[in-house]
Amino acid sequence: MLAKRIIPCLDVADGHVKKGVNFVHLTDVGDPVAIAAAYQQQGADELVFLDISATNEQRKTMAALVEQVSAQVFMPLTIGGGISSVADMQRLLKAGADKVAINSAAVADPALIQAGAEKFGNQCIVVAIDAAWDATAQQYRVYTHGGRQATDLDAIAWAKQAVALGAGELLVTSMDRDGTKAGFDLSLYQALGAAVKVPIIASGGAGGLADFVAVFQQSPVDGALAASVFHYGELTISDVKQALRQKAVVVR
Repeated sequence: MLAKRIIPCLDVADGHVKKGVNFVHLTDVGDPVAIAAAYQQQGADELVFLDISATNEQRKTMAALVEQVSAQVFMPLTIGGGISSVADMQRLLKAGADKVAINSAAVADPALIQAGAEKFGNQCIVVAIDAAWDATAQQYRVYTHGGRQATDLDAIAWAKQAVALGAGELLVTSMDRDGTKAGFDLSLYQALGAAVKVPIIASGGAGGLADFVAVFQQSPVDGALAASVFHYGELTISDVKQALRQKAVVVR
């Protein structure tokens, strides 16, 4: 059995790490380079770095900042935000990223997934999906542009299409749970796990140790991503791993 991964997320805007609730009300957390180095020391398995304002500001992810972060960490680094071409992917991979995450651009042009996978390999291409439950349609609806624009896409169907095009991993955020600390949306990840056979990273809702245990015991996800509980020192990576080991969940 592959070890489950614990992954802090750095949402960056204006050069600083930010955190909000349900994708809004962002507050400043601190310097991304220093925070990344701290997570390296704590034993994080990977780090996700999302330039959350790049797409809406129609600019590219800051490669210089990626270089600074990658110089501080020696774990896999996934970079997302403002990536809209294979050239953007190449620039960030050269800056130190191990994987690139695409969201809005992939929805706008699904062929970008295939083009990236063909050039860099499936393992480099992470499709990020921001999803919220639509009670009227009885489906998880995909949102783009940092959660600001609703699409007509069903998240489960889009996940299957993304994998068919070459996505090697899915990073799926429950917008309903984002920043709420109410626990991961287990129904979402159970449905995704039944639909695709690539690694899935669960994001949105981590509030305590029991939430990490639940998402690994009750859904087939491969990694759990969290931000605020780690940023504000409510939990450490080692706290989470110890709790998981006690519940016989295999971690590094």
